[in-house]
Amino acid sequence: MSATPSPEEIRAAAAALGDWFHNIDLHGVRTAPDHFLGDYPAQAWRHFAHAVPRDLTGLSVLDIGCNGGFFSMEMKRRGAARVLGIDSDERYLAQARFATRTLGLDIEYRRLSVYDVASLGERFDLVLFMGVLYHLRHPLLALDLIHEHAARDLMLFQTMQRGARDIVPVSVDYDFADEAHFAAPGYPKLHFIEHRYSGDPTNWWVPNRACAEAMLRNAGFEILQQPDREVYLCRRAAPAYGAAAIYPAKATC
Repeated sequence: MSATPSPEEIRAAAAALGDWFHNIDLHGVRTAPDHFLGDYPAQAWRHFAHAVPRDLTGLSVLDIGCNGGFFSMEMKRRGAARVLGIDSDERYLAQARFATRTLGLDIEYRRLSVYDVASLGERFDLVLFMGVLYHLRHPLLALDLIHEHAARDLMLFQTMQRGARDIVPVSVDYDFADEAHFAAPGYPKLHFIEHRYSGDPTNWWVPNRACAEAMLRNAGFEILQQPDREVYLCRRAAPAYGAAAIYPAKATC
């Protein structure tokens, strides 16, 4: 491909990298023009873009599960000094590197999973953890690792949610014989997917709204706002309810 690629060259190079999940505009060439979700993730981003500071000058960003790099590139466009995208899928990383190179942006990508964030040895001013939680066998562990090893301040979080949207008040403790609260639709529930959901074998756990918010609090994230149905802007705080708060010694076992 030449130094200034033509639309035909961009289209051919993008197609050679396989099917794209991120529909990215590469100088007029769309990487996933027939996406089943439409112009994704750009149309979703428009609903919560206002929750992220427009000026990220001097700040560092970690994009966990970066896929084709759409959100990493949006953060760089807002002036972030350092943007690191990580993903466990080399195909997505190749797509992200190609898109970033084509658009002339300075973003680093590495093949790592959320369980590897401690190996980075650094904290980031803003962590993006979008569309990953429900693909994990160990979702609460992932949030704990982000809190303990990656997040310095803000986290933009999104997870698929299913079940009741209402939230019922939860007591700090219940008698062993008290079972009624478990049946309440608004009680925190994490639905386990034994086989597939939407044809995807990597969908493992899907929380209801109450559970998603409880997990964030439990891992030590203060919810600042909910700019969209499944999106939260959070700030790193001390764990409020988990083992690290109640049983400090136990949490290190």
